[in-house]
Amino acid sequence: MHFGQQLRTSLIKDYYYYYIAYDDLKNRLKTPYETDPTPDHPNPKRRPWDENDEKAFVGELEAELDKVFTFQRVKTEEVTRRLRASEREVAEVIDRVEKTGQRRPAANGNSLDQDLDEDSEEDFLLLEYDINDIIADVHDLAQFTRLNYTGFQKIIKKHDKQTQWHLKPVFATRLKAKPFFKDNYDAMIVKLSKLYDDVRTRGNPAKGDSAAGGGQQNFVRQTTKYWVHQDNITELKLIILKHLPVLVFNPSKEFEAKDSAISSIYYDNPETWELYTGRLKKTEGAEAIRLRWYGGMDTETIFIERKTHREDWTGEKSVKARFSLKEKKVNDFLEGKITVENVFEKMRKDGKKSEKEIADLEQLAREIQYRVIKRKLVPVTRSFYNRTAFQLPGDARVRISLDTELTMVREDNMDGRDRAGKNWRRMDIGIDYPFSQLRPEDVERFPYAVLEVKLQTTEGNEPPAWVPELIGSHLVEAVPKFSKFIHGTATLMPTRISLLPFWMPQMDVDIRKPITRGFGIQRPGQTASYSTSDDPLEDDSDDDDDNAEDKQDPSGTNHKRLDNTDAESDPNIRRLREARDAMEEYDLARGMDEPPTTANALDIEERIANVPITNTDDYPLYDSDDEDHSGHDTTQKNAWFWPRKDFEHHIVRARDYLWRGLRAVAPVPHPTQIPPSTKDNVLGGNVEAKRFRAPKGKRIHVPVRVEPKVYFAAERTFLSWLEFGIYLGTIAVGLLNFGDNVGFYSAWAFTVLACATLLYSAGLYLWRVRMIRRRRAVRYHDAIGPSLLCAGLLISVVINFALVLAGGKKE
Repeated sequence: MHFGQQLRTSLIKDYYYYYIAYDDLKNRLKTPYETDPTPDHPNPKRRPWDENDEKAFVGELEAELDKVFTFQRVKTEEVTRRLRASEREVAEVIDRVEKTGQRRPAANGNSLDQDLDEDSEEDFLLLEYDINDIIADVHDLAQFTRLNYTGFQKIIKKHDKQTQWHLKPVFATRLKAKPFFKDNYDAMIVKLSKLYDDVRTRGNPAKGDSAAGGGQQNFVRQTTKYWVHQDNITELKLIILKHLPVLVFNPSKEFEAKDSAISSIYYDNPETWELYTGRLKKTEGAEAIRLRWYGGMDTETIFIERKTHREDWTGEKSVKARFSLKEKKVNDFLEGKITVENVFEKMRKDGKKSEKEIADLEQLAREIQYRVIKRKLVPVTRSFYNRTAFQLPGDARVRISLDTELTMVREDNMDGRDRAGKNWRRMDIGIDYPFSQLRPEDVERFPYAVLEVKLQTTEGNEPPAWVPELIGSHLVEAVPKFSKFIHGTATLMPTRISLLPFWMPQMDVDIRKPITRGFGIQRPGQTASYSTSDDPLEDDSDDDDDNAEDKQDPSGTNHKRLDNTDAESDPNIRRLREARDAMEEYDLARGMDEPPTTANALDIEERIANVPITNTDDYPLYDSDDEDHSGHDTTQKNAWFWPRKDFEHHIVRARDYLWRGLRAVAPVPHPTQIPPSTKDNVLGGNVEAKRFRAPKGKRIHVPVRVEPKVYFAAERTFLSWLEFGIYLGTIAVGLLNFGDNVGFYSAWAFTVLACATLLYSAGLYLWRVRMIRRRRAVRYHDAIGPSLLCAGLLISVVINFALVLAGGKKE
């Protein structure tokens, strides 16, 4: 879909006149013809683009930018005022409920039961409706901003391509002067989340520890990760906040942009890349060591973390353990200049933690310090992102986090450039996304947001119903085991990393999908009509865009209407119209005053096909290339033509049935047939797969789970082959010792088959063990061996019978 059509189908009705006039600007790029069009030359050459045309176009473009910017400012202020008014109304209703004593303690003493009168309940319902309307406003405003920004980028690109006048660098400055596209809706989302939670819980939100950072030391989570396209970020946040509140670490202060910033620095040995390789291959006990801080560069508290991967067969879960350290002590700690006892000396004096907890932290710090010094670990990659976390305070059963503006930055000094020096992190950057001061080779701006769904459910309990619905929607793309450390290191160190993660081929694929109908942020009575699978920035066909839009009607289709007066000269349209008139007459003849409107009624093409043909002279039954158009009847010319064709058809069908029967009984493996409906769900529908080839000298690592039972299964299979080979050898020995001349030759046949079986099974077992140890995703199924064994056994038996029969005839 071209952007012009996408804009028409995606725009919001109430904002119609405030969108960029994309079609008008596109038509303004067309200069007048040098000569009038004639039938012989319908498309004469256009006049060259000159300075007057450029001034006029830039003036119109400035006017459109001012229109969009002004409306966006006004609408943002309107939403802000509505949000403040709702805050006051919610506070008043909750205050009135508390003063009138409409709450009473619950029987268990842990929470409060609601005992609201009808007026209070109605007030909360009205407030919830109003907040839902504000949520829809925020969603519409974000969509309005995104479409208009794309429209300006598209029209400038089209201008530079058609006119050869380069406007993009100049207009970028004007866009920065009126940055309608840079508004951050996170502050609104945080306020909306609190309001919606207050109203949903009737002024009794969940209480608990909101410090999801410093309050936790060792914790275990099962995490599934997804990618989210930039177009879907705001809508995804608004959907989630209706089910989970935004987790605010410090509710007493006003939200700031830096409150959501998280930075991490990952360490590794640049000679062996052992931590990178271990985390990529998910080997048992693989570790990741990182230093993390929340907020800006002025943060004093640094968390030193170690993530350890555990295989499922061990019975343990992957864990993340960490301890805090003052920033001024980090360098001395990593270099071993201060001891672990000195690090936790103040903590022991404060007495806020037990001696056992302090001992566990000391053991962790001692192990991390030893690994950094012994393995010569240095900082290699920094990751930065803004995180929006959704969770009920004190309830970790469902926790969802969305990381936006994800950026990876080099921290090493390996290429001779002094980035961090002897410090544990580089100091020339902070949290100033998009880090425009960095060189292109030093920064990797990830194109998507990363959604993490963390569930802790007990056995027999299912997660809330809205969670599977969310992760199965068009808004997300599942990428299991995605790692910021692995992706950043692989992209920033192209000459040093040869093993790439499995999601690298997916980076060049558009992850947007058609909208899941009935899912998303919608106003009552409003439905979405656009598709997220359309990429407006990838439209490079200007001529196709123009021609397509000239043919489109307001409904967005490319088909001509049957009642179009311009189609009178088209014989196909005229024939279809005549057939439609005949269909209407046929309906009237049957007593049908109006065409059927039920869901099972025939559509127009089916009904035309069912119209009886009354005039066979003007409407031929078929048009065949072999037909003799001289006016003679071809059926009289060759009376055996159609019987012969029918006979050939039956011969072909019989041959196909015979071939299918032979394939069905052949001793070869057959693939499992998947029903069409199941195939769409399992394989993701009609997806065009593009073969990806890794760059020269690099390999794509495909994750393969290897458990101890896999080795045992290979051993059991090998032992089964040995057992069968021994049986064949026993038969051979018996024939050799107790048989005659016939038994002697039969014993040789069985001996050869037994030896071949033993050698084949031994070689297959060694190959399988080697592939399993290397975690290679190869075809472990043996599709040839059993068939060959059966064939060899059949040949040996046939040889035995043949020799016996031959000996009997001689006698």
